Amino acid sequence: MIPKKTLVKDAHIVKIAVELENHLPQLINLDQRQPLTGKIQEICSCWGIVDPENYALQFCDVNNQKYVTEKNRNEIKNGSVLRLQYSPSKTANDTLESLRTGSTMEKTKCLKLLATLSKDHTFAMEFIKEQGLGILINMIEDPAQKDDDILIYSLASFVELMEHDTISWEILQSSFVQRNIYIVCNFQHFSKECTQSALSNLENIVQNSSKYMLVEKEVTLQDLLHLLQDANSATIQQNAIALINALFMKADEVRKRQIAHTISAKPYRLALIDNASGRQMEMTHQLYVLQTLTLGLLEQRMRMKMNAQDQDAHEKIKDLRRIAFDDYSGHMGLGDEQLRRGGGVGGGSGGGNVNFSQFYKKLGFKCDINPAQDFFETPPGVLALDCMVYFARTYTQQYTKIVHENSCRADEHECPFGRTSIELVKVLCDILRIGEPPAEQSADFQPMFFTHDHPFEEFFCICIITLNRTWKDMRATAEDFQKVFSVVREQITRTLKERPDNLDEFRAKIALLTYQTITNLRQQERTSKEECDSTASAIVKLKEKISPHILDLIKQQRLSYLVEGTRFSKYSRGTRSKDKFWYARLSPNHKVIHYGDCDEKTVPTPEELTNKVAVIDIKQLLEGKECPHMKEMRTRKNAGNLAFSITLDSMENTTLDFVAPDETTFHYWTDGINALLGQEMTSKQKKEDFDTLLSMEIKLRLLDTEGVDISKDPPPIPEDPENYDFCFES
Repeated sequence: MIPKKTLVKDAHIVKIAVELENHLPQLINLDQRQPLTGKIQEICSCWGIVDPENYALQFCDVNNQKYVTEKNRNEIKNGSVLRLQYSPSKTANDTLESLRTGSTMEKTKCLKLLATLSKDHTFAMEFIKEQGLGILINMIEDPAQKDDDILIYSLASFVELMEHDTISWEILQSSFVQRNIYIVCNFQHFSKECTQSALSNLENIVQNSSKYMLVEKEVTLQDLLHLLQDANSATIQQNAIALINALFMKADEVRKRQIAHTISAKPYRLALIDNASGRQMEMTHQLYVLQTLTLGLLEQRMRMKMNAQDQDAHEKIKDLRRIAFDDYSGHMGLGDEQLRRGGGVGGGSGGGNVNFSQFYKKLGFKCDINPAQDFFETPPGVLALDCMVYFARTYTQQYTKIVHENSCRADEHECPFGRTSIELVKVLCDILRIGEPPAEQSADFQPMFFTHDHPFEEFFCICIITLNRTWKDMRATAEDFQKVFSVVREQITRTLKERPDNLDEFRAKIALLTYQTITNLRQQERTSKEECDSTASAIVKLKEKISPHILDLIKQQRLSYLVEGTRFSKYSRGTRSKDKFWYARLSPNHKVIHYGDCDEKTVPTPEELTNKVAVIDIKQLLEGKECPHMKEMRTRKNAGNLAFSITLDSMENTTLDFVAPDETTFHYWTDGINALLGQEMTSKQKKEDFDTLLSMEIKLRLLDTEGVDISKDPPPIPEDPENYDFCFES
């Protein structure tokens, strides 16, 4: 056996290869406890390098070419290949020297390498420490710079250096901001690489610098939207949308609405949707952010409760009544005059005035006397009223149909339009996260919200029609209000997951998700989850632990059934004897089966049953055609399937013969006798009972894990620590 001390020592040593251009690679053992500087000296010594202080190790994987430092050296694994390179400090100084004094060709070559090196944090810190950022800024700002490659790589290097987030964006002067603005606004005259870097810089300036006002003033929204239409580069389009989002978030409420109005113009909407096709994850995220910001403009109305002095809101409520009940238009003037005199939206019933509360009750408002009170709750506030009026004015026929179908019902299944509409708007705001900032990693972009001038209102119209259809399908009453909305929420969220391209497609897809379809999907998912969970090793072990208890429960139930007893019909020569019965029951101590004649109604006690068989004398249980009394059976076709006999040890060739009145009794008695004999219960009913009870017990025990995915395999047990010298802080 290998001593434990040796194992602990080897855990710190990795076997690696080190390369150097024009030299044979070295295969070495790297002790992770040894300082890197010491190991680099050893490596340099083998190759005859006399200035090891100017060298460093570097990863040489395709996706990882960082310098090796004391912080990231734990990423070195057995078999890693490293490269010996000039150190970050020397490389930074050599780069700066080339940028200061080199020729145009040397500068271009140097900047191209710099754009790659700048991704490494260690090098970036050395380059910035040596004032390299200032040189790059001067090169970018220089309007006389004619070499396109120099501008491309200097901008790219600047972007990468600033990505490390160690330098404040406040250090930049207006001249640098203006230069980037000029590149963006005249993108036709610059390479796409310059444009995408300039857009990235402006986005960061808007987000992190006090000079964002300069960008807001000089860069028009039309400039950026033209980029979406004309630039033949996905990265430029992505960065343009990111800059629009940054400007949107910095703007005040008035400016936000101006931006949203401009974006809603059809040509720009189409440009956004075109970008959505075949989009990358980052592009999808930026489009999602824009969607969230534009829909977020609804927050003001969503959080605004109706003001009693808001004449426009009162007019909207009256419009809902007028459009639905225009047959009563002769009374309208009188009711409106009453409203102006302070009678509220609902009106009163005195002084000759018409009482409009009956109409508002038919419209489904909670407060039919003054329906304005229904819009006091926030969310959804007056946004719900906006959506309801939009539906009534835009889809008048569907609106009046819904209202009249429900207001004229004589049963309790009417769907209250007012109450359900208000709740629906609240649900839609929750689903779309209106009023919440964009999630950092989400890509929940819905193209359909960029296909209409009033996307949210149209979304509501489709959903309110769906809600009414679902209410009918469920034959719901007022008590089922939350159940209906649970189904409707699922209909909406499932349809949104399919990312419909436009509102018509959303309408068609949600129409297929009927209440019955949702019920079937829920059942399928529940069954699938149960099947998947049942194969998890933890569940399998839990079942093994529970199964004996479940079997014992079934056994006790069967024996209790035998103790209660059963009335059996008598058979003579294979024929059932009319009006002749006998009764059998197990004694409470489970040692004797009592039996004897009985009538059709009386349940005899064990003492009244004159015959008995000791359980210890039972030799065997026979079933079906094996029973001797079934060999000449000429009566019921299935009687043979319900027959069973017990053979006795005490008297040779003697049996006690039964024909059960039904299948359940047959299964209970045969299971009970098998249990008495210490044998396995084998009936079909036992299997069904076992599966049902086991499933219920598992579900009860897993209630606390609802919504948690149970892995098929347990998590791996971590390796033992190198030592047990733990430090405990008092």
